[in-house]
Amino acid sequence: MSLLEYSGPSTFYTELAELPLPLSANFIAGDLIRVTYSVRDHERNIKRSLTKTFPLITDHEISYATSHDSSEIKAFATSPSKSRQAILREVTNGSTTNRFVEVWSGTQIEASLDVTKYHDVFHTDDFLSSLSFSPSESSLIYTAEAKIDSHDDDPSRDPYPKFRYTPHFGEQSRTKKRPTIFLFRWTKSSMSTRVAKQDISLFALSQTQSTEIPILFGQATFATEDLIFAAGFEHTKDGRLLGVKGCFNRPMGIWELRLPESGSLAGTPLGARISCNSLKLTPSERSCRSPRVLYDDNRTPIKLFWLSNPVGGAHASCVSLESRDLKTNSNKVLVDTVIEPTPENDFPGLYPEYTLPSSPFLHRGKHVYIVLQSLWRSRTTVLFIDTESGTITDETKIHPDEPMYSWNVLATDNKMRVVCSRSTPTTPSDVLLGYFNQRGDLSWKVLDRPVLSGEAESALRDLTASIIPIGARPPTETLVIQSKKASARPGPKPICVTTPHGGPHATSTTAFSPATAALALEGYTLSLPNYTGSMGFGEKYITKLLGHCGSMDVEDVVESVEELIRLGISEPGRQVVQGGSHGGFLAAHLIGQHPHLFNAAVMRNPVISVGELTASDIPDWLHSEFGLPFMPSTLLTPASFQTLFAASPIAHVDRVRAPVLLLLGEDDLRVVPTQGMRLYHALKGREGTVEMLVFPKESHPLEGVEAARVSWEAGRDWFKAFAEGRLGA
Repeated sequence: MSLLEYSGPSTFYTELAELPLPLSANFIAGDLIRVTYSVRDHERNIKRSLTKTFPLITDHEISYATSHDSSEIKAFATSPSKSRQAILREVTNGSTTNRFVEVWSGTQIEASLDVTKYHDVFHTDDFLSSLSFSPSESSLIYTAEAKIDSHDDDPSRDPYPKFRYTPHFGEQSRTKKRPTIFLFRWTKSSMSTRVAKQDISLFALSQTQSTEIPILFGQATFATEDLIFAAGFEHTKDGRLLGVKGCFNRPMGIWELRLPESGSLAGTPLGARISCNSLKLTPSERSCRSPRVLYDDNRTPIKLFWLSNPVGGAHASCVSLESRDLKTNSNKVLVDTVIEPTPENDFPGLYPEYTLPSSPFLHRGKHVYIVLQSLWRSRTTVLFIDTESGTITDETKIHPDEPMYSWNVLATDNKMRVVCSRSTPTTPSDVLLGYFNQRGDLSWKVLDRPVLSGEAESALRDLTASIIPIGARPPTETLVIQSKKASARPGPKPICVTTPHGGPHATSTTAFSPATAALALEGYTLSLPNYTGSMGFGEKYITKLLGHCGSMDVEDVVESVEELIRLGISEPGRQVVQGGSHGGFLAAHLIGQHPHLFNAAVMRNPVISVGELTASDIPDWLHSEFGLPFMPSTLLTPASFQTLFAASPIAHVDRVRAPVLLLLGEDDLRVVPTQGMRLYHALKGREGTVEMLVFPKESHPLEGVEAARVSWEAGRDWFKAFAEGRLGA
């Protein structure tokens, strides 16, 4: 009989997971707000895009909203005047996919081109995506994968380019190897509202100057008609592209690209490469990304801003905001790294998303601000950063007895309005419009709220969330979610599920998580500890973990369990643990180092034997995080392997008593599946209680619609079977 028995679908999980998740927003023509959502469709087993349009009656009053499926639209941007929209569209018909670049003026197409034969997929992720209008609104730049000429139709021609090794961008980016900025231009005519194909040009941009190390460009934005700023990703000296997902420390910089004169491009075929003069603007020891241009009232570019981290070391750390005066060409640090917050100033430093919002600027009186969300301990908040002084204000600070909202900035109109989303552990995401009232204060108007069934709404009202400081190991704290009814019942306390986050440099926040809320609705208490190494607490506590993974983070989590027991929130003998990636590493350590603390464990793509992780897309991680030096020429020696083995969960496998469920993605490039399999076979060989599910075509997060659902159901059923300690004792 299988150890894992299916108890059926969860209506709560399905309903909560299918709630639209707001991802981005745009202001259109001054009186429309367009919000794009991601929607999980369990019936079709796909993720869909949904767009809602909110007409504005006044600056802050909204008419009825309309919505439509926008899954064909891969990227969308509005022009500086807000009168035009750019769309990158993919249309699939059977096994054939066609790609189109479209420019709309109001409700009419102004220019359109089928670009399928000129390049491969559009790049629309946070790392490579570009979609920017020129100031005159007659050109666009975007990022796409360059084609490689394989000469399949002529066997006598050179076959080697088709098979020559080309590094890719790592986890979830296996097919991204040759990102290229494309320039799309169109010439309007008074004879027609739609530009003829002969009046459209398309160019692939390349550098005029050769560089010692190849540079791959993305995140491009126009400054003037012939000046572009972009992020340039660099190969390492040993020919790698280190994985970028979740990594803020990659060799990359901000570059200036100058287009050739328009007259010199006349007659150039569609899709042809043109050379640009290039200049790197940032130092090699800084990892710089996300260029954003600030214009004055005359649409003259005056400043350039970007995000910056050190190259190497911790894969994520406190972020600096830097700027360049485009008149004097001088750079400065606007917001520097914060080593440790103080009682007088508890600002922990900047911990934003990988990129700045596409339109990050707001004007308030005579001041211009960059608006972004940033981690501040266990929540994300909206910060205004003065573009001159770097002064920071927390615009969504929580006051006593207020909900513990975490916020996301979706867009500004680059004037006086901003669209954000917010949620708590027990309330799904609202979408709000922020605007300045007559006194200059920031006010909020709800644009959209999720629609829940009465049963789900009632069930969520029974949940409560709190942040518990772990006083013995500051600044560690844990986010606790529990059922008021279940916690108040006489008898044993509810089973407590400890869920350390991955990374290790990440953070569990007060944002709504369908999977977490659904598990709490099953009657469990959830504890999500932010241990040493978590972001949002100051740089000191990120670097403090380096060289101590597997000990300091483990003991922080153990102390969080013991603190909840002391507070009466949970009790001994009713503890289980789950985690993914580094969270799985911690779960495996916890059941090995503390074999009687947890009755069961669930692990998603866990790190089990660090020294055997050299096939990862981030080979530097296993050195830097464990206190070993890393250079492109670094090889794993017997001595370093011994250090890594001693810090690995596999070193404690003989002490494991808890039943273990492993959930692995077959295509995981970050923590290769052999890591989890290593633990599976080790436990099997020791007659341990272990089960493993392997998901084809799934990568590190297991975030496909079916994989996420089955993973959640499997964890629930594993805890149902073993949380009481029947086999784990």
